[in-house]
Amino acid sequence: MSEIDVEQAVRADGAKALARYLIEEISSGRLAVGYKLPAERELSEQFNASRGAVRRVLGELKNRGLITQTVGSGTFVAAVPQPESAQADAKRDIGITSPAELMQARLLIEPLMPSLIVQFGTSRDFARMDECLERSEAAQTVEEFERWDGALHEALAVATHNSFFQQILELATRIREQGEWGRLKQRSLTPERRKTYEHQHRALVEALKDRDEATARRLMEDHLVQIQKNLFSR
Repeated sequence: MSEIDVEQAVRADGAKALARYLIEEISSGRLAVGYKLPAERELSEQFNASRGAVRRVLGELKNRGLITQTVGSGTFVAAVPQPESAQADAKRDIGITSPAELMQARLLIEPLMPSLIVQFGTSRDFARMDECLERSEAAQTVEEFERWDGALHEALAVATHNSFFQQILELATRIREQGEWGRLKQRSLTPERRKTYEHQHRALVEALKDRDEATARRLMEDHLVQIQKNLFSR
């Protein structure tokens, strides 16, 4: 998505400037995934745009998956846009990665994250995790649940404050967006299994908030093993 795409959705100069600023800052990484944006009132004053125009800009960014908004929590950066050429390259690069290979790698890598999260996780990181939990539990479709499930695991990577883990989880998210993963999840995600995942997610986040590394690591491993079993069992 380009700046022009968002700017075309608004008319006022102030709103266009706001759209341009947010896209540039998110794209450059200066506004990182998980960053909380200023309140609508502050953005309105800073860019001399009406509150309605600010809402339209934020609405466009939300529709494109770049930000998330939660009543009582605020507006957070959710993803970094990539040029179309970069997206095409990324799709080619991950095209040979199967869901089975992805789960093998996740089982090796993701249980290492609690060690860093309990050291460096912030209140903002945990607020983002809570948002993902609430959104996934409220999801009405498998696709929506899967998107917020992925967002939770991305939030965990961000909470390590380690760029390596963040890049690895971004790659995992792109693989999850492929058709084969979606077909497996559609087939395997029964209401009972979804409830299990939701309980596992809650327990994991609570252990991280308590800075209980051993419990969080065990819960992460158990969760991933359960996903692997459900995806590939007949």
